[in-house]
Amino acid sequence: MKELASLNKYFVKYKWRIGAGIFFVICANFLNAVNPLITGNAVDLIGQSLKDIKNGGQLAETIKEGLGWQVLKLFLAYLGVALLAGAFTFLMRQTIIVVSRLIEYSLKEDMYDQYQKLDLTFYRQNNTGDLMNRITEDVGRVRMYAGPAIMYSVNLLFTILFVTVSMFTINAELTMYVLIPLPVLSVLIYFINEQIEKSSTVIQEKLSSLTVDAQETYSGIRVVQAYAREKEMLSHFEKECEEYKQKQLRLAKLDALYFPIMTFLIGCSIIIVVYVGGVKVGNAKLSAGNLATFIMYTNMLMWPVSSLGWTASMIKRAIASQRRINQFMHQESNVPDTGTIEHPIKGEIVFDHVSFTYPNTGITALKDVDFKIKAGERIAIIGRTGSGKTTIADLVMRMYDVTKGHIYVDGTDVRQYKLGSLRKQVGFVPQDVFLFSETITENIGFGLEKVEREHAVQFAHHASIGNEIERFPEQYDTMVGERGVTLSGGQKQRISIARALIKQPNVLILDDSLSAVDASTEKQIQQNLDVVLRGKTALIITHRIFSLIHFDNILVLDEGKIAEQGTHDELLRRNGLYAEIYTKQLSEQHQRADEAPIG
Repeated sequence: MKELASLNKYFVKYKWRIGAGIFFVICANFLNAVNPLITGNAVDLIGQSLKDIKNGGQLAETIKEGLGWQVLKLFLAYLGVALLAGAFTFLMRQTIIVVSRLIEYSLKEDMYDQYQKLDLTFYRQNNTGDLMNRITEDVGRVRMYAGPAIMYSVNLLFTILFVTVSMFTINAELTMYVLIPLPVLSVLIYFINEQIEKSSTVIQEKLSSLTVDAQETYSGIRVVQAYAREKEMLSHFEKECEEYKQKQLRLAKLDALYFPIMTFLIGCSIIIVVYVGGVKVGNAKLSAGNLATFIMYTNMLMWPVSSLGWTASMIKRAIASQRRINQFMHQESNVPDTGTIEHPIKGEIVFDHVSFTYPNTGITALKDVDFKIKAGERIAIIGRTGSGKTTIADLVMRMYDVTKGHIYVDGTDVRQYKLGSLRKQVGFVPQDVFLFSETITENIGFGLEKVEREHAVQFAHHASIGNEIERFPEQYDTMVGERGVTLSGGQKQRISIARALIKQPNVLILDDSLSAVDASTEKQIQQNLDVVLRGKTALIITHRIFSLIHFDNILVLDEGKIAEQGTHDELLRRNGLYAEIYTKQLSEQHQRADEAPIG
């Protein structure tokens, strides 16, 4: 149960509701234990009255007249107790089950918060499907523990307490006969539950694997269809489903052992009660009403004791699921939000001998990188694929922390800023553009608390996407679909640029954000950016050279190091790597121009 101890904070949060629920359990079970006594008294009353009437005498008629009224009073008492017990049972469910839903809500909220705190390294090492399974399936199983399992456990405890006390007051010897099967029951539950916990853990891991497979297939459906691999993917999925089914069947067989065992043992108790009690009634050591009460009490024990196995099974499954949740919740971010500074950023950025190695792969992306960007300067970072360009953007945004060296923003170590404050003040267009399944307006205004249509239109035109949006039937109310599936790559990039520009940040980072647009659109965007970027610190990361934007400095990266830096003219005069990239780009442009159709 130590895995479930992490839920104690939620139980403390809702302690008054849980306390009320337990009170209602006690009341319901106390009243339920009263009715068999009323029934026993009724049986004894009727039995004694019939015996007196049979014997005749002067009181026979009086007994006949009073019997009906006495039975009616007992019936009304029975009905009143039953209705009151039913009301408390309803309140019991309304408190404890509702609390389980509140705990489920709080747990999902905390997990979602944890998702957003963890850094990119964690997400590179874990599959989306597995993470989704933890916040859905695993939390669902934990809720079953926090609600039904606890409710039935408390109910079982007080049912056994009130019933056994009542039975002992009637006849201690017969009570001991009723309780004989319970030790056998305990041993069986222990061994079966051990197997259930192991099976539950394996099943949850397999379900996560299935979720991952399904999620990857849906996300990559274009590739699957393009390579005509539908049958192979289906075959693989069927195999995984079959393994999952077999594991579920094994668990179902274990679960199926419970109820028959419970029924058999409770049946044995009833047989013992009827036999031993019948003998005692025949010997006048026990009344018929007492025997009827014992039989009712034994039947009352049947459902709570039967539910013991089901409850234990729920608890074991919850332990397996909570273990997976705890593993996730105990994950520490490699980028801790320990900073306190929240003041506005002007835009001066300094890389002080920065080196960085990716923790998940061990690849060293930057080696002793050292440069300074003054507030309001425009810097281009150019290099071949894998030279470390994107890493610089990630480090400025603190998606990762440096391995060696320091990064300063306005003279303050970037780690001293509150993460939220730092990132809100930086406009960032990542290399891998992501759009949400919302309208174009909502995607453009994602970085703002609220966005006005006119504001979105203005910055869409700055990103050279406005005219195309206005040709859509629903214009800015167009739903872009999951990950922007309804738009082209270039359209998604430009909407992402508009999303960064609309924040009007003092620092703007564009990471290869024009790779999917055509040459004419690229020129238009460059001209717009040259105007929009005035007075802002801009880092434009690219493998191509932007000829229409003036840069104060250009960094040329090669294998994680700064190979060259300077202005456009200075780098061309050096005739190094930058000149090589520029010459190659001009050659490609001339070739495309020669191949363009005439007319």
